[in-house]
Amino acid sequence: MTMVHTALIDKETWVSMSADVKGDAYEGLLEKNAQDTKSGAGQYFTPRPLIQAIVDAMAPRPGETISDPACGTGGFLLAAHDYVVKHYPNMTSAEKKKLRGESFKGWELVQATARLCAMNMLLHGIGSQEFEPIAVGDSLAADPGERFDVVLTNPPFGKKSSTTIVGEEGKVSKERDTVERDDFWATTSNKQLNFVQHVKTLLKQNGRAALVLPDNVLFEGGAGETIRRKLLHDCDVHTLLRLPTGLFYAQGVKANVLFFDKKPASETPWTRKLWIYDLRTNRHFTLKTDPLKREDLDEFVRCYNPANRHDRKPTWSADNPDGRWRAYDYEDLIKRDKASLDIFWLKDESMSDSDKLPAPEVIAAEIVDDLEAALEQFRLIAADLAADGVAA
Repeated sequence: MTMVHTALIDKETWVSMSADVKGDAYEGLLEKNAQDTKSGAGQYFTPRPLIQAIVDAMAPRPGETISDPACGTGGFLLAAHDYVVKHYPNMTSAEKKKLRGESFKGWELVQATARLCAMNMLLHGIGSQEFEPIAVGDSLAADPGERFDVVLTNPPFGKKSSTTIVGEEGKVSKERDTVERDDFWATTSNKQLNFVQHVKTLLKQNGRAALVLPDNVLFEGGAGETIRRKLLHDCDVHTLLRLPTGLFYAQGVKANVLFFDKKPASETPWTRKLWIYDLRTNRHFTLKTDPLKREDLDEFVRCYNPANRHDRKPTWSADNPDGRWRAYDYEDLIKRDKASLDIFWLKDESMSDSDKLPAPEVIAAEIVDDLEAALEQFRLIAADLAADGVAA
């Protein structure tokens, strides 16, 4: 980070730097800020190796429009931009102009974070006085009317279901954060389920999406089951990446990446097979001592087969029960309780072989993560109950 700070302090050096170098320096500062847990900045920062692997799998192309409806500091949008520049060096001047000025659109709820994102995009040469790629506001509030070829996003985690509002004369009321939209399959206060539905709306016909989502989206009943069944029928839900713990600055997060394509109306389901890659079982990462690296996702990207995802080969078989890549047919998925996509098959070595237990500091860190996540959930429940008591 010393070199970054030197470049920022020296005005002449800063002015003479290319947009790519300025952007990389700014990205480094954003990541350093995300590591400051007291500031809470980490909740807006998706690990860059994970973003890079997702973008490598999605393989955006020149001319495609790309959106992130919960863009944070802009990691997905910038990675998509860099991918296109790197893989298509012979773009025409018109294609380059469109890439910089029309291809990207992000929404961010928190104004301060949106400013960081806008600066991040500007330093990478994206946007202009005529085109502002970042909008400030709640992207779930309404259908923006715009449609995109690619949507990449890591919506905010957490299950807070209400907001306490102090009105005139100090009267306290409680407003449910329930999104009701005509384009949604189900009404729910679960923000992540709403983002799944919102992304479906944002996609053009045959558009492609990748969403980072917590485990509850895979198995939650009620609206969750309704949304999963509709998604499996109306879209081609083709890939699920199960992520290990220890990747996010938010504590105790168990997350996945869900990939699907939007399809036209059909009486028969579009999902034929869901391919699952398990990067969670028997894998352990920590933010400081053993962070996730891009090469840790090399096998997943190869298995995904971006060049032709319809030509995939499982690594799991009866003869290779440790394979992390296998497919499940649509008929098997919808027969599962609540159409749950929370599927795993690998044997957890730590449950059977004490010699293969993670290091004590890894176990301790995971316990702390789980306890802090549970405590946060209890805080939200307590706040809801307290607000109910006041409203009553």
